[in-house]
Amino acid sequence: MSLHPAIFLDRDGVIIHNRKDYVRSLEQVKIYPQALRALARLKDSPYKIVIVTNQAGIGKGLMTRAVVDEIHACILARVGQSGGRIDGIFLCPHTAADGCTCRKPQPGLLLQAARELELDLSRSILIGDALSDIEAGQRAGVQETILVLTGVTRREQVARYPYRPTHIVESVADIVLDQEE
Repeated sequence: MSLHPAIFLDRDGVIIHNRKDYVRSLEQVKIYPQALRALARLKDSPYKIVIVTNQAGIGKGLMTRAVVDEIHACILARVGQSGGRIDGIFLCPHTAADGCTCRKPQPGLLLQAARELELDLSRSILIGDALSDIEAGQRAGVQETILVLTGVTRREQVARYPYRPTHIVESVADIVLDQEE
């Protein structure tokens, strides 16, 4: 069995605009144009493209799993229309108080994706907008973690956190362009 490398992407703040009160409807989905372009460029790469996302709004009763599934279907459609692909979406519906192993910064979502999609975590990349994304990736054994500044974390916060990203970039588009050069 040959394992595949993956590019793990957080959803809110990386692919779509983050909202403090959660993205709770299709009308609130605002996809970053640079994310669509980056995903289109990655379509023919050897990497599996995987979204890993905490969705505590489900656990808090602010939205249903069905609504989140509709949001994901919308994202998949838009990415496909733009020439990109997503190979899997893995989500944690729990709140921080639930103490689960799938809520980032725990590595559970990445480990689940690795099992189900036959991924080699040591050859994979994680891209997130929060330091909890970076920590989850490193705890799962991902060697390259990239913090994008389109979401919740600011550059000055990184020095105070024990899990530091391999790279810090402005957006997902910067990563794809660097890999092509």
